[in-house]
Amino acid sequence: MTHLRFPVMVHGFFDMGDFSQGAQAAVDQCTHALRVALDRTAAQAVQLGRRGGSDLDLTLTPEEEQFRTELRAWLEKNHPGPEPEGAEESFQFRRAWQRRMQQDRYAGLTWPEEYGGRGATLMQSAIFNEEMVRAKVPSAANVLGLVMGGPVVIAHGTDEQKRRFLEPILSADEIWCQGFSEPDAGSDLASLKTRATKVDGGWKISGQKVWTSFAHNAKWCMLLARTDPEAKKHEGITYFLMDMDQKGVEARPLRQLTGESEFNEVFIDDAFVPDENVVGKPGQGWMVAITTLALERAGLSLGSAVAIKIQLRELAEMIRELGKDRDPAVRQKFGELCVKAETMRLNGARGLSQVIQHGVPGPEGSLVKIQWAEINQAMTEFAVGVRGVEGLLTDTPWSYRLLRARANSIEGGTSEIQKNILAERVLMLPRLR
Repeated sequence: MTHLRFPVMVHGFFDMGDFSQGAQAAVDQCTHALRVALDRTAAQAVQLGRRGGSDLDLTLTPEEEQFRTELRAWLEKNHPGPEPEGAEESFQFRRAWQRRMQQDRYAGLTWPEEYGGRGATLMQSAIFNEEMVRAKVPSAANVLGLVMGGPVVIAHGTDEQKRRFLEPILSADEIWCQGFSEPDAGSDLASLKTRATKVDGGWKISGQKVWTSFAHNAKWCMLLARTDPEAKKHEGITYFLMDMDQKGVEARPLRQLTGESEFNEVFIDDAFVPDENVVGKPGQGWMVAITTLALERAGLSLGSAVAIKIQLRELAEMIRELGKDRDPAVRQKFGELCVKAETMRLNGARGLSQVIQHGVPGPEGSLVKIQWAEINQAMTEFAVGVRGVEGLLTDTPWSYRLLRARANSIEGGTSEIQKNILAERVLMLPRLR
């Protein structure tokens, strides 16, 4: 039988000495069943391991252990402190933090060294995401440029595009956003209607994008537009780098339940993009877009699991303070959340092994995305319910998390679309259309 071994990556998920005794007991009751289930399905989960054997072995190498130790020490020494309130204050705080990270080449961690990165492996990237979450430091201001924009330019861009765009991404001098989703082309991205018409020296673009994160701060937009309306749906699409600071481009923030405006509508009316800002060849933007979307989740799942774990610890402390740690129903629900979170983490590790082994993400990313959304929403609902009437207050961390979690099953690919991916690629069920 293939064995699952995670002696280092687990980091004592079930070793919750700071939890209340009652909550720990609930977890203990569920742990054995989880381990039995994992042993039963391990052989089907993975056929080949990371180290070339038959095991899925994510035990860290000495070099990876050293990387974690050095990174943890660096974060302790350079922790920027609490993030300030206010959208602009927070943005400038995260921009300064990114610049500090880049001084030691942590901002573009996985980028090749010749482009200002460290050339880190996927495992080191996963360790990095875990430690960033564990240290409770803010994300970089230019996260889309670092995770998607820069790697896409490195993979598909010209030498001139690399010289022009990469350094300002790392320094956060130029913020990037992603112009993919449209009012009638969200999950079905290939149905986009934004049009690009060839003109002398470039392209004129008109259309509308929506759910565009950071557009109000962005200098550049990774934009998909249809350049051949007669081509098949996935063809005739071109990948542009559009300057947001020009006439004909307007970003309008969208107010959320939380009162924040993370997302935007972007209205484009005859905006100009020069030929030198086309990534890849005209009409082949879909393949470039697939690279972008694959990069969006690579290496992030384990960090998400750590974030859930941290919030579960906070929840356990709140349960203890409220004197509800001996309530059987509370203990059972809390234990259920812990087991689901550990299952998500193991699926994330399996997905990481898939990428390390084959070089491309597998369908595991869709499963982790579904699990993360369901667990986070269930956890925040449970936390607010445990507080009783005080849970109705709107100025508490848990009430904020409850409202923000509503987007989890929509953003980054809806849960329905992720289930379709699993149905078609794992269960091999026929497509609806």
